Amino acid sequence: MGIELLEYQTTLKSRFSLSGIGVHSGKPVSIHFSPAEADTGVVFQRIDEEASGREIRALAAEVGETDLCTGLGDPSGDHVATVEHLMAALSGMGVDNVAIEIDGSEVPIMDGSAAAFVEAFRQAGIEQLAEKRRYIRIVKPVRIDMGGSWAEFQPYEGTRFEIEIDFDTPAIGRQALSIDMSADVFAREVARARTFGFIKDVERLWAAGFALGSSLENSVVIGEDHRVINMEGLRYPDEFVRHKMLDAVGDLALAGARFIGCFRSYRGGHRLNAAALRHLLTDRSAFEIVETTRRERGRGAEMVAVNAPVYAPWVL
Repeated sequence: MGIELLEYQTTLKSRFSLSGIGVHSGKPVSIHFSPAEADTGVVFQRIDEEASGREIRALAAEVGETDLCTGLGDPSGDHVATVEHLMAALSGMGVDNVAIEIDGSEVPIMDGSAAAFVEAFRQAGIEQLAEKRRYIRIVKPVRIDMGGSWAEFQPYEGTRFEIEIDFDTPAIGRQALSIDMSADVFAREVARARTFGFIKDVERLWAAGFALGSSLENSVVIGEDHRVINMEGLRYPDEFVRHKMLDAVGDLALAGARFIGCFRSYRGGHRLNAAALRHLLTDRSAFEIVETTRRERGRGAEMVAVNAPVYAPWVL
């Protein structure tokens, strides 16, 4: 089929921690990752004094905010913001189950990409579990339009992203990127792409209480002269569209299972990604749940539909 099929679920081999600052809050935060049993999924738990300690599952049904970042939980209560880069790393590297403790309301921004998470997962190791992994296979096109932007899922024998952006600045302009995703491709072609913004927006964001932790160490910044002001320049010639793809990988990971199909978007962002995913998951005729089954003869594998009413974390 030409796709990276992993037959069994995975988790991390060992516990580890990372520390950094929240790009919007500007506050220091530590995050702790622990192995989890099969069918746990990705579960966050706030361990700071301001939180109740309830578990927040990384699912579309828990999305509470999509302005400037993707947040889970109640924005006025227990919540975890800016989860998209971490979720992209988990999905991109094939980690299905993990328990995450965090002592603040926002995942640390690290260097503005998913690279630090990818490297940490590699060092901790990824372990195969005994339970089968299930996938969401797209069986018919689903599209959503939002102003001048749109996104759609289409059937495809693989996991493919086709992302196009269009910014009214010569520093970015119109960029498009299409990738058949695998762990190696994600780590090499997508994970290092950093978040970006415009210097002209900084004061407005600060006044609104956002981007308080943003700096040239964790963001690509475009100046008033429409040039990138970071001394080291870009990591990829088209780093902007690659970061938009990274965001899409992270936002779609909130389906609760990887998808087999093609996701396409034009001028997308967190709000559009979340709306497209919700549109897909509420149309039960648009997808089926499948798992990998080895053929009795030979070494091949095929995807078969399964009746999984219990294992359905994507249900909204």
